[in-house]
Amino acid sequence: MNFQFSRESRLFFLGVLSILAILGVMVHPPIPQAISYHRFADGRTILGISNFANVISNFPFLIIGMIGLYSIKRSTASRKINIIYICMFVGVLLTGIGSAYYHYRPDNNSLVFDRLPMTLVFMSLLSATLAERIDLKMGSVMLFPLLIIGIGGVMWWHITELRGEGDLRAYVLVQFYPIVFIPLILILFARYSDRRGLSQLVWAVFCYILAKLFEQFDKEIFSSSGFISGHTIKHLTAAVASWFLVRLFFQRYIFYKGSMTKYSSLNNKEN
Repeated sequence: MNFQFSRESRLFFLGVLSILAILGVMVHPPIPQAISYHRFADGRTILGISNFANVISNFPFLIIGMIGLYSIKRSTASRKINIIYICMFVGVLLTGIGSAYYHYRPDNNSLVFDRLPMTLVFMSLLSATLAERIDLKMGSVMLFPLLIIGIGGVMWWHITELRGEGDLRAYVLVQFYPIVFIPLILILFARYSDRRGLSQLVWAVFCYILAKLFEQFDKEIFSSSGFISGHTIKHLTAAVASWFLVRLFFQRYIFYKGSMTKYSSLNNKEN
């Protein structure tokens, strides 16, 4: 689908929606972190590890992050694209470490180490989508401001929690903004005739949304199954989402070394 609106009109539309999203978060009352968030359905201690299932289920992030980083060595992409994906895969790897640490001793302080790496993934993915669907230079330039915004959202929540005035609004925006705007970018900027990797990105977004649903039904799923909780399934589903991001990178910049004309010309032009 390719909209018959000028590029400037489509960018203006995204800009207006971004401003509305920010304003909507600003006018919303502060959102404190509920203490009940740290009470997971499956708190079993196995092999001396508390919350065993929720800790161990983060292991796939480590493997997937390392595979992603190793794949950079075989990349046909430009340096700018590689930097974006390095940040993304580092975020995936650190998510495995940070989330495991948080679930081992869950509280607001350890939760910071769970959320910080995830913002690297969210913001890098948004940057990659901007670079590949709208403009390479725009996506590359926006990477570090987006990362700072993501990290800032987590730190703002943490600082306000320490003051006894917890405010999750900025982090909520950081977490859900990319999930809404990435599909919009894909719809508004169907730039390339070949859709290499597009299905992988769609599946990644879908799996992440599904993971959030599993998270909401943590206790119900554990009560029904008796052996696995919704939060554990959330980790595994989110890991599948990150694997689709690795597959996306493979399909765009590794598997098709001989047919990279459009991507390579774009990358070389902007280098």
